[in-house]
Amino acid sequence: MMKFAVPVFPGSNCDHDMVNALRDVLKVSADLIPATATSLAGYDAVVLPGGFSYGDYLRSGAIARFAPIMAAVIEFANAGKPVIGICNGFQVLTEAGLLPGALQSNRSAKFICQDSPLKIVNGDTAFTRAYGATTEITLPIAHGEGNYYCDEDTLAQLRANHQIVFEYVDNPNGSTANIAGITNQAGNVLGMMPHPERAVEMILGSTDGLGLFQSIITSQEEVAHA
Repeated sequence: MMKFAVPVFPGSNCDHDMVNALRDVLKVSADLIPATATSLAGYDAVVLPGGFSYGDYLRSGAIARFAPIMAAVIEFANAGKPVIGICNGFQVLTEAGLLPGALQSNRSAKFICQDSPLKIVNGDTAFTRAYGATTEITLPIAHGEGNYYCDEDTLAQLRANHQIVFEYVDNPNGSTANIAGITNQAGNVLGMMPHPERAVEMILGSTDGLGLFQSIITSQEEVAHA
């Protein structure tokens, strides 16, 4: 059975949502890992959850980037293993240098909490293959600093390397080029602002988030049996 690690920082508030999605819905192993831990040995994938790590007192994700667990996350990612950062987790990944660009305050300068339609720009990644021919999904967003920014050279590189995975249909936060989610150049690290773990059961209003987790589970099973 695939094992997921879900690092928990002081201020994380989507960690239990993530574990519920993984354990109860997708039936895989998932453990909460304290920010003070220094090893991710024995895990197959890492998911950095949403929330307000360290209260966002300096800048979203800026303090979490220096938590002890992040050295292990960086090592894990550099080894080519799958890492996902959702909302605050995306912010942490950019602060840690695992993904390019930065997240800044929403264009409206207000917190946004709503369902948001997304375009799947790259359906051939370890995080999107299970969506098949589906090109548009809807996932919840909930953030105050979800406005993705990068310079023109970085944007050109993201496009050339097919690193843009999700785009907003209506761009609610003002993100550069409508970007909602990107990968690193190697394709094993994904950062996204929308919350797939909040869309895994119809009682939540949608199951559009399932494809992301099913994709990574299938991809890792293929690696294990290769």
